[in-house]
Amino acid sequence: MKKLVLIAALGAAAVASAQFAARAAETPCEDSLKALRAAEAATKVKADVKPKLDELETKGIERCKADDDKRANDFFGQAMKLLGK
Repeated sequence: MKKLVLIAALGAAAVASAQFAARAAETPCEDSLKALRAAEAATKVKADVKPKLDELETKGIERCKADDDKRANDFFGQAMKLLGK
């Protein structure tokens, strides 16, 4: 019985994870970039964080230009975390 409950829970977690990944890929990278730039403009960026932020934004833009929205959004998401968003 415990195994059945564990299997059901793992299955539900896998489905939820797949749905989250699908939604992340659905967001156009251009929209994510706009949100990042708006957050950056509204936040005072610390000098020690700025180089890493710029690096992530540049990598995201490169991936976005290559029509790799998922990876671009990953870079933009990491940049947003640096901003505390």
